[in-house]
Amino acid sequence: MSVQEKPPGYIDTTLDGGVLRIIICNEKRYNAMSLDMWKSVAKAVTDAQSNDDVRVIVLQGAGKKAFMSGADISEFKEKRSDKAQAQHYADSVNAAQSALRSSSKPTIAAVKGICMGGGMGLSLSCDLRYSTETAKFCMPAGKLGVGYAYEGIKRFVDIVGATRTAELFLTARTFSGSEAGRIGLVNEVFSEEHFDKIVDERITTMAGYAPLTMQAVKTGIRCVLQEDDAPSVEEVSRMVTACFESEDYREGQAAFKEKRKPHFKGK
Repeated sequence: MSVQEKPPGYIDTTLDGGVLRIIICNEKRYNAMSLDMWKSVAKAVTDAQSNDDVRVIVLQGAGKKAFMSGADISEFKEKRSDKAQAQHYADSVNAAQSALRSSSKPTIAAVKGICMGGGMGLSLSCDLRYSTETAKFCMPAGKLGVGYAYEGIKRFVDIVGATRTAELFLTARTFSGSEAGRIGLVNEVFSEEHFDKIVDERITTMAGYAPLTMQAVKTGIRCVLQEDDAPSVEEVSRMVTACFESEDYREGQAAFKEKRKPHFKGK
């Protein structure tokens, strides 16, 4: 499909060097997400699970003005106006967020500009979040009269605690990327000038690590947090054992002894 044929808002994907970039493209609306875009994110993440070429998944917004400004309110009257539609919309949002949370591949949100509402929920569904100092965060649910599902609230509480979650939701205030770093909403904050270089280096480095190890770590964390459909302790143990029995483990030991960069295959 050519650029001219694409709808005003869409999800673009690129795969290079093991890094799958899922790009939220709706710049005229500060990358607001339509229903179809939510579904596209879920599909892109789900499809990546069976693609051995994908080592890391990165979520980002098109341009510099926004990561994601939330759901595209302009389509609410048509696609979120009654109980059935509201439930379908909520299920679609949850499917995208759940796909990220349960992904066997590491997921990273690279946040520039505006990150509000569903943008915060989507970014918190990723394993790691990096932000510019000047990014703008806000959870405006109270200003819009929308409800926020249990899974989303739980994710906020797990990351920043119940007291901070209440403050962010109840005040609906806007705060900077610098503050997001201080309260633990994002992992690290960088200047806009150096953001792309530093974050891209982190992503490239992660893409070169042993896939089975990354999967075992992610599985272990989900087990400890006792998330919905969380893996069992026994499953975590099996994955750890598989790491030590893998070709990648032998490659890692050999590379260390030979003082060279390892070449992992996920086997």
